[in-house]
Amino acid sequence: MANTDKFEMIAQMYDTPERIHIAKVSADAIRKHLTGAANKSAIDFGCGTGLVGMNLLDDFGSMLFLDTSPKMIEQIKQKIEDARIQNADTLWFDIEAEDLSTVRADYIFMVQVLLHIPDIELVLSRLFGVLNEGGHLLIVDFDHNENVVSDIVHNGFDHQELTDTMTRIGYKDIQIENFYSGSKIFMGQDASMFVLNSRK
Repeated sequence: MANTDKFEMIAQMYDTPERIHIAKVSADAIRKHLTGAANKSAIDFGCGTGLVGMNLLDDFGSMLFLDTSPKMIEQIKQKIEDARIQNADTLWFDIEAEDLSTVRADYIFMVQVLLHIPDIELVLSRLFGVLNEGGHLLIVDFDHNENVVSDIVHNGFDHQELTDTMTRIGYKDIQIENFYSGSKIFMGQDASMFVLNSRK
C-alpha cells in the first residue's frame, strides 16, 4: 500500500497519546453502527498497531488485523500475545497488489486508511469481494480539506463523491455522519472526521 515505507519507520513509536485518543473516539463511532456483531467476524483493515481494533475486540466474535507493513503487524502481534487474546489473528497483505481471496468477513473497518490509498475504487471493490453477503464496510476518515496540500495523501473526502463511488461498486444503505473535529489533526490543519457505514 502507498506510504508503507513511512509506517515501517514509525511503527515502534506510533502509539502517541493523540493517536490513542483518535483511535478511541473512532472505535466509539464505529461501535454505534454495529448490530448483532457479537458472533461476527471483523477485519481491522490497515490496522497499524491495532489501536482501533483493540478497542473493538469485545464487540466481535473474531478479528483479523491486516496491514501492509510487517513492522506494524509485529507490534499488534506482540499486543495480542501479551494480553493473551484468543479471538484475534494477524495478516500481512497488500490488497492493492492482489485480491484477498482466502478471507471473508462480516465487518470490515478502516480508520484513516483510505486517505493513503491512491486508487480508492480498486481497494473498495476488492474489499466488497471480501465481505460476506449483508456484511458492512465502515470507513472513518477526514472530510475534504482545501488547506491540506500533499503529494502522499488525499486531502480528505467529499461525502457525495465517496457515496457515488461506493454505489457504483455495489455498496448500499450508505450513511455518513461527522463525529469529531480537532485542532491540527490532519497534516497540521484543523479538521473534521466522518464515519461511513455501508452494506453489501
